[in-house]
Amino acid sequence: MTKILEYLATAGREFLVTLTEMSPYLLFGFAAAGIISVLVSPGQVRRHLGGHGLWPVIKAALFGVPLPLCSCSVIPVTVSLLKHGASRGAATAFLLSTPETGVDSIVVTYGMLGPVFGIVRPLAALIAGVLGGGAVALVEGKAGTGTAAACTDECCAHDGSHRLVRAVRFAFITLPRDLARPLLIGLMIAGVIAALTPDDFFVSGLGTGIVPMLVMLAVGIPMYVCSTASVPIAVALIQKGLSPGAALVFLIAGSGTNAATVAAVWKLMGVRTTMIYLASVAITALVSGGVLNLILSVLQTRGYGQVQCAWDTPGWLEISATIALCGVLGYALLRPWLLRRKHAHSCCGHTHCSH
Repeated sequence: MTKILEYLATAGREFLVTLTEMSPYLLFGFAAAGIISVLVSPGQVRRHLGGHGLWPVIKAALFGVPLPLCSCSVIPVTVSLLKHGASRGAATAFLLSTPETGVDSIVVTYGMLGPVFGIVRPLAALIAGVLGGGAVALVEGKAGTGTAAACTDECCAHDGSHRLVRAVRFAFITLPRDLARPLLIGLMIAGVIAALTPDDFFVSGLGTGIVPMLVMLAVGIPMYVCSTASVPIAVALIQKGLSPGAALVFLIAGSGTNAATVAAVWKLMGVRTTMIYLASVAITALVSGGVLNLILSVLQTRGYGQVQCAWDTPGWLEISATIALCGVLGYALLRPWLLRRKHAHSCCGHTHCSH
């Protein structure tokens, strides 16, 4: 019983430490995502990425890297690209690069895993999009359209309110609503890994080199880990001996694919596109992981190569940001219940309610 309590205490402590460290970066990322959400709409994405050839593929991948589309809208916007004249290549590039990263996850990755990680990760997302989209464009040509319901979520709709209001609403209501549960789950997983895993677990069990990367690839492809919530898990894995390159493989594969997305791609664009989609993620993840390990090894021989903590954040700022983030995430989790309760009270205030 004492041992269990010790494990729980360690997991809880790691949960709080990681939450405190990532809070300033996450809030800043939310704010940046809110600004981008009002500057770049799904409609603009459709207009700019229509057409065929390699250039729309490159633009689609570039668009997807920073774009803070909520999870509901990635597949519908991809289908919309197809319906508005985009090739399967451009649609695939957008679908590959968008979920792997975003402005919020870029900021968090840079802050918690360092500048090298923060640069390599979005570059990997871009390369995956161009590689997969270009391959699909060569193989599939202009074929194929999809059918799916248009996105009607808050992130896709403009209600006529001021841009600043829409940006704040997206940054601190819509985006946290999509991230709150997976983020908290990711923090809990990171705490459990820190509490239960010996410090040399991955080195002694998996060794170094390609083997741990292949294991992380196999783990990451079928599961869903959103691009931001996966960062604390990667931090915990690295602290327990996993190489940064293998952690990057997990970040790319975990956020870039999952069973539901693969099924959607299969239905919308066929077997060949799905195979290219998966191969692009796998190849990019493994190559990027190897390159990251090589870069950090070279930097370490020259006295650099710090993986974590790109800069020191003042303690008062971390505490203030943690309190603010807890408020934002708490409201995101409670908002559905509050809206149902408000609706019920409104009903009872205007009509005869039966109980």
